[in-house]
Amino acid sequence: MADTQHGHDVKLPDPVEMSRAMARIAEQSQRLVTEFLAKQADGGATNGAGHIGNAFLEMTTKLMTDPAKLMQAQMSLWQDYMTLWQRTTARFLGQDAEPVIRPAKEDKRFKDSAWDENTLFDYIKQSYLLTARWLQATVKDVEGLDDKTARKVDFYTRQFVDAMAPSNFVMTNPEVLRTTLETGGENLVKGLENLLHDLERGKGQLAISMTDYSKFEVGRNIAVTPGKVVYQNELMQLIQYEPTTEQQFKRPLLVIPPWINKFYILDLRPQNSLVKWLTDQGHTVFIISWINPDESLSDKGWDDYMELGPLAAFDAIEKATGERELNVIGYCIGGTLLSSTLAYMAATGDTDRIKSAMYLVTLVDFKEPGELSVFIDEEQLATLEEKMNSQGYLNGQTMATTFNMLRANDLIWSFVVNNYLLGKDPFPFDLLYWNSDATRMPAAMHSFYLRNMYQRNLLVQPGGISVKGVPIDLRKIEVPTFMLSTREDHITPWKSTYTATQLYSGPVKFVLAASGHIAGVVNPPSAEKYSHFLNTKCPKDPEQWLATAKQLPGSWWPEYQKWVSKYAGGKVPARVPGQGGLPALEAAPGSYVKVRIVE
Repeated sequence: MADTQHGHDVKLPDPVEMSRAMARIAEQSQRLVTEFLAKQADGGATNGAGHIGNAFLEMTTKLMTDPAKLMQAQMSLWQDYMTLWQRTTARFLGQDAEPVIRPAKEDKRFKDSAWDENTLFDYIKQSYLLTARWLQATVKDVEGLDDKTARKVDFYTRQFVDAMAPSNFVMTNPEVLRTTLETGGENLVKGLENLLHDLERGKGQLAISMTDYSKFEVGRNIAVTPGKVVYQNELMQLIQYEPTTEQQFKRPLLVIPPWINKFYILDLRPQNSLVKWLTDQGHTVFIISWINPDESLSDKGWDDYMELGPLAAFDAIEKATGERELNVIGYCIGGTLLSSTLAYMAATGDTDRIKSAMYLVTLVDFKEPGELSVFIDEEQLATLEEKMNSQGYLNGQTMATTFNMLRANDLIWSFVVNNYLLGKDPFPFDLLYWNSDATRMPAAMHSFYLRNMYQRNLLVQPGGISVKGVPIDLRKIEVPTFMLSTREDHITPWKSTYTATQLYSGPVKFVLAASGHIAGVVNPPSAEKYSHFLNTKCPKDPEQWLATAKQLPGSWWPEYQKWVSKYAGGKVPARVPGQGGLPALEAAPGSYVKVRIVE
């Protein structure tokens, strides 16, 4: 038996090796299944499928009220199929035939040449793409659904369509079939081992390996900008970075990262570290490293994150440097916390300390929060709260899965194919190591955040939210503001972040970067990638802002440096961490960031 396409013998599996591998897998499987069943018996599973079913039931009911429209859609699909069949037949007869449908340019699932060159696989690919297009168009065209239900149906239809792609199955993926023949099925044995290893790694939950975790270590080859932890409390460590210039700006610069992920996204490697770049520009840079909380911190709320986060950091920085005035950057939820902190300070008369605020991809108006709203309804929140209250926190893997679902083809299915069908080990990639380094959310804080912001959108309502018993109003914030959003952001859509330009009372500069939530932010000038848009005005309509904006090549970082320099004060001799008013407790990146929940 020979593989005619490659002109060499097909490798048959070694029966002894195969039986050993299968015995090893069987033993591992049995243990994992036993553990999984025990978890179910203890009530570890939560049935969250009901809310999806209800949305689709409502959609189906509305769809059936207009059978003529449904029939028309089906006829359209049938005509597409007929055209595809005719063109495929022509190809089988040796004629050229134009494809009925092509994958989107950014769709990497069909990059193997066999998808185009082999007539059968080309037919499978095109029939899938036609069905996917028809299914998504049909559910989008259903009239009478409220916005939330329509968005939910659309989102989960896309999840279903992505999951059913022929690239995800052994018999309909030419690359997998070819590899299976060439290796005698070793890829599938290795893939099954990878799958079981990921189940074990996730303690019964599938924690898909996205990279080779052994290749990275926080503090060794990522998060390596030199510095010292100069302060800590039960929620955070405060890192001060070593100077790289003889003189520094008088006013220190504090970065408040999200606690949904870890701070070192801003310090992955020296060449793309925003922390290092800001230090090189002459700033005394401090960053908050949030703890990865367990059940002992379950009652920590939004007030605690403000008091033990930014407010504690402001005081610690004053002790470390002798400087009361400073500039602040908040990233994502860290920016949301910064806005409520500044509103609290405005309400309590503490208005002279913060000289400028920079918000990176930050939502404060949650009216249109994008696809994350799919997960925020009463039924799902009640289920989530029940789960959080039973264990004291939201599992970090749950959060990671939610974010990965927003880009399922890139962050789920590509790894399913690579790890489990092709039996390959994932490629070492620092960004994906960070993406997999999940953090937990304390139950009290996360419930407050989801209900008061995502569900009720109270942060933008004057007095809608109180912190430490004080009603706050974002309109009272007079601090000069720099806002950076990204055009392809699927977590904080830029048009929704833009609404804050109409809220703050001080001067506002809005900058829009190309790319998404991470790549658009972590974009060093040396990379010469992605453009950004500038506009001196902030009209109410974001589309109008973009229509009159000027597009500039490259990173937005120098634009921020030019802006923040106006608020940074004069120059002073460089400050060395631990030699000011606070002693060094340990070397950066500190111990809090090293707590991993999945190894």
